[in-house]
Amino acid sequence: MTETWDQLEQSQPIVLKMLKNSLKKNRLAHAYLFEGMKGTGKKDISILLAKSVLCENLLEGYVPCETCSNCKRIMHGNHPDIHIVEPEGLSIKKHQIQSLQEEFAKTGVESKRKMYIVSHADKMTNNAANSLLKFLEEPNAETIAILLTEQIQQIIPTILSRCQVLSFTPLSPSKLVEQLMIKGIKNNEAPKLAQLTNNYEEALLLSSDEWFVQAQKIVVKLYETLKGNSLEALVALQRDWFIHFREKDQYDRGLDLLLLLYKDLLYIQLGKQDKIVHINEKELLEASALRLSNHRLTEQISAIFEAKRKLQGNMNPQLLMEQLVLRLQEGSSVV
Repeated sequence: MTETWDQLEQSQPIVLKMLKNSLKKNRLAHAYLFEGMKGTGKKDISILLAKSVLCENLLEGYVPCETCSNCKRIMHGNHPDIHIVEPEGLSIKKHQIQSLQEEFAKTGVESKRKMYIVSHADKMTNNAANSLLKFLEEPNAETIAILLTEQIQQIIPTILSRCQVLSFTPLSPSKLVEQLMIKGIKNNEAPKLAQLTNNYEEALLLSSDEWFVQAQKIVVKLYETLKGNSLEALVALQRDWFIHFREKDQYDRGLDLLLLLYKDLLYIQLGKQDKIVHINEKELLEASALRLSNHRLTEQISAIFEAKRKLQGNMNPQLLMEQLVLRLQEGSSVV
């Protein structure tokens, strides 16, 4: 199920407002560059724009009906006048752009209008970029180009100058939570995912990743053992953590999850219970927050940030975790 204009407008209001105005005034540019982080809706909005351009029953001058033949075929990726170019392997090759040019030299199959979408435009080889440049320099009035990129600095200036650049902003945590819950993510999981990433696609992948599901349980279990003696916590590391967390990026994700627990403690101390993301562990965290001084909690959060920095500095991950556990336990003080 594709997202509607209203849903996408909530996540990228500035981009959608500009496209809405251009559609209503029939002043679409001949070439757009959609730039922004992965997961900000660039591909979804390019498909939405394609439907708005070719829809047979356009609503209010800009909203595709989603039910006509053109809308359905675009949604299923088989409209003859919409062409999408993806990298072959690591790059977009010259022959791909040349094939596109040959295709667009023909008359539109269904209508006069045609559109092409170049995904990961920053991955074009120099020859491919130069071929595309010639294409952009001689625009057909009925042709619309959309280039998508996460690395705008990699796009050659001559192509940039021939495109209208629309910048896609990262989703705010609250908007991301809304989007995830629309997709069926549970209300006790969506806030956690939105704190770990502002990338919608990554959040969806994490939600169904069995490794990540298990990682959350191990982190909460480790947190619970930190209230006991240091030997118990070190045993927990050996028994659970070191078996599950093996790669550097996995350690980093584990530290992020641990950090979220301590941030929740801070929110509880500040009276901001509505901001906590570990909803299922709320009672456990409230009891812990009562026993900790604000100063001690700040020290613990700082220790996790320091561990993340050391991890990037290539410190031995197992030694790092053992040191962190001892620091999180030492000198626990009462309010």
